[in-house]
Amino acid sequence: MSELKHTPLHDLHLELGGKMVPFAGYDMPVQYPLGVKKEHEHTRAACGLFDVSHMGQILLHGPRPAESLETLVCADIVGLPRGMQRYALFTGQDGGILDDLMVANVGDHLFLVVNAACKDQDLALLETGLDADHHAELLDRGLLALQGPEAAAVMRRFCPAACDMVFMQQGEFTIDGIEVWVSRSGYTGEDGFEISVPAEQAETLARRLLAEGEVEAIGLGARDSLRLEAGLCLYGHDIDIETTPVEAGLIWAIGKPRRRGGERAAGFPGADLILHQVEIKDHPRKRIGLLGEGRAPVREGAELFSDDDKSIGKVTSGGFGPSVGKPVAMGYVMIEYAEIGTTVYAEVRGKRLPMVVSKMPFVVPGYHRG
Repeated sequence: MSELKHTPLHDLHLELGGKMVPFAGYDMPVQYPLGVKKEHEHTRAACGLFDVSHMGQILLHGPRPAESLETLVCADIVGLPRGMQRYALFTGQDGGILDDLMVANVGDHLFLVVNAACKDQDLALLETGLDADHHAELLDRGLLALQGPEAAAVMRRFCPAACDMVFMQQGEFTIDGIEVWVSRSGYTGEDGFEISVPAEQAETLARRLLAEGEVEAIGLGARDSLRLEAGLCLYGHDIDIETTPVEAGLIWAIGKPRRRGGERAAGFPGADLILHQVEIKDHPRKRIGLLGEGRAPVREGAELFSDDDKSIGKVTSGGFGPSVGKPVAMGYVMIEYAEIGTTVYAEVRGKRLPMVVSKMPFVVPGYHRG
């Protein structure tokens, strides 16, 4: 086994009592002494600080970076205004999802944030898939996520101008002399900010934020339960190369100009199949949300059955939702069982537990839309 990598905050995690685990090739904190449930609840009630420096931060350079990137993703990047970011999907020739990412238009180049486990693959994809006039640069920077209903109050003390942004805006700012790139976004369903900071200054900034009374350090465990309640996909679990954007319920990530009849229709890998599914709606399965009864969590991999004992799908993410007060999950079922309100049964240790197909997100989003 290769040696695990460390983020710029590794020593701080140890100092704070973080329980470290391998994750995407990094030694990362799954929780702190507060515990996963309380970390989750604190983020929903106040403000949590997450180390997401393991994610890949990439600059895309060249004369027409948006047009070039559109040959690899199904999103509308050309129409992305400066100072805004957008969710996008790298797709494969067979229509599957290679990775999901965020793309920000910062003027003469694009700023991409990709998943940690996929960043080497994504960089190679960009290097081979872009035309000769464009190139991708993988950065060595820290990335902090400040999330929760008190995140703006905390950020206002450090960088008031960043609080003028609305959800999915991005900009360059200075915090106590540190040059940072900030987006008003995150992975929890709450208002918040993601802060890209030079690696050598990441710990300094993290300590300043953690010194605020509302802020607690939050690990990967609560990050997962928060994003699950928010109905957000985790790559490699809820979406992967075997899943099309349409099956995953991510049609909204296919830009209207990229669809049939649009001004830049198709032109991305797997477009024929993906756009056929958008129009004809003949995909055999669909990602759904599930709410359980009682308190027994239903985990990833649990098989799903109909009331007449037919195997109809599998859970891809699941656990107990602290904010919901009951088990929550998402997974895939045959399309005829995907209607909201349908009861299905998850097999857990030989027992069939009823779950109801439910609308996602499971919690009301707290995004600041202005």
